Formats: sequence, structure tokens, C-alpha cells
Amino acid sequence: MASNAMQSARLIDMELYRTFLIIAETSSFTKASELVGRTPSAVSMQIKKLETLLGVPVFAREGRTVRMTSEGEALLGYARRILMLNEEAVSLFQSPSVEGEVRFGAPSDFGTRFVPNILSRFARSHPGVNVEVSLDGSPLMLDRLKKGELDLVLYTARPDSELARGGEIVFTEPLVWAGLEGGIAYDRDPLPLAVSSSGCPWRRAARSALDKVQKPYRISYTSFHSAGQEAALLADLAIAPFPASVVSPPLQILDARHGLPEIGNYHIILQKSGKAGKATHAFADHVTECFRELAQGVLPITAV
Repeated sequence: MASNAMQSARLIDMELYRTFLIIAETSSFTKASELVGRTPSAVSMQIKKLETLLGVPVFAREGRTVRMTSEGEALLGYARRILMLNEEAVSLFQSPSVEGEVRFGAPSDFGTRFVPNILSRFARSHPGVNVEVSLDGSPLMLDRLKKGELDLVLYTARPDSELARGGEIVFTEPLVWAGLEGGIAYDRDPLPLAVSSSGCPWRRAARSALDKVQKPYRISYTSFHSAGQEAALLADLAIAPFPASVVSPPLQILDARHGLPEIGNYHIILQKSGKAGKATHAFADHVTECFRELAQGVLPITAV
């Protein structure tokens, strides 16, 4: 009995996991308090309680920011999986039984960034729904939706574009300039760009930003997939507009210090067919929730 009581006392509340993940994502107790709807002191007390339960520190303060300790980094993966499994367990019993098929379209680059995690979670909570996935460019996805060939699509759009008003905004993040660490491509004149095919909102946003500051540039490399653009960056032959979340070593973010203007944000938009059925509505709700958790730092970009 005493052993069982000790084990129960060491169980970690889901809210502690959630607060921990948001702090890990934002590197700030203040920002985390805004996202969880608590005061900074209440958030600090939550982390203190978590550290007391574990017997180790999970964060180290560095001025106005915080970083995870090695123990915090070890906890990160567990916390994400525990929250995801908890949500899936609840949704399995609370969600109405839904069966059918969803024809889902998304930009090709989403195939490795967002889609695997979205699909794996939905399959566990809605085993009776089959999702048929198509990956292509945003304009083609929207065209197929209008023709009735798809039930639901994700696509990218600039905030000031007509496309941004065509559906539900589920995620927003900055577009940034990416280049090779220690590279010199950004210093060439005219500036060499590696971009996607014509019609890509990232390409239009990058060109618009450079045109506004009258910075000369040329389209040096074109690839429908970001992997092709990244190859040019790794060879230090060009720079490219990329989402901030995908830039990691050996690539770096380039900014005003490199003589480059801000590009601005981009939206990920969700749009359903006018004839969407129960399965499509269920999947659309699931996609929206996944991106909400991603924005809060609860859900990782790639599948767990």
C-alpha cells in the first residue's frame, strides 16, 4: 500500500506537461503565461512543482530567457507523447463513430513537415475513416477542390492575398531568408535566388520584398520541391525564402545584418468542399486542432 501511494504521488498532471512544453517552445515564462492563461508567478509555481516531482531542474534561467537543462530535454519527448496519447484516448470515446473516405490535398513540402503527424493521430482516433492524400502545388490543389476531385485542402497564401480570404487560417509563421552558414551567396550582386515554380506564394513574397527595397536579384535555381532549393543553398549558390521553423544547421537565417529585407508572414489555409460529409468535417476539425497545438508548442512538426 505504501509503495502504491508513493507511485501515485509521483504522477505528473497533464497541465504541468502542457506548461512545460509551451515554455520549452517559447523560451519564456512570460510568453507561456499568456498562452496558458495564467500569471507568470503561477506558471513558475507549476514548473517548481514539476521539478519537485521529478527531483531535477528542467529549466535554467539565462537573463530574460530560459533554456532546458539536459533533464528537461530528456523529458520533452515523453511530455509530447503523453499529451498526444491522452488526447487520442479521450477523443476515441468522445468522438461520434465516423466512417468513410476523405480526399485530402496539401502542398508537396507538407508531406514531410505536417502530414505524417496529422495522419497518424487521426488514424488512431478515427479508425473507420480512410484518408487519400494528394501532394502537389497549392494552385493545383485548389483547382482540384473546385472540380470536386478533393474534399479538403491545405494551401499556403500571403496575408494580403485574395487566397488568404478563401478559407480558414490554421497556422501563421514568418518567412525568412535562408543561406549556408558562413556562405557568401547573400553578398553576390545581383542576389541569386533558389525558389519554387511560378505561382508559389513564397516566391512572390520574396520578390516583392526585394522589389520594395530595389535590391537587384536573379532567379538562379528553380525547383518545385524545397529539397531542390536546399541543394542550391548547401552548395552556397543561392539563398531562398523558407519558413522560419525549417531553417536549421548547416543553414542559417539571414536578415538585415546581411543586407536583406524582411519578407513577412505566410498563412496555411484550410478549405473544405461545399459537399463535405461527416468524415471530411471530422478530419478538418482534427487538422485545425493539430495546428493549434503546433502553434502552442504542444505538438511537434514531425511525427512522434
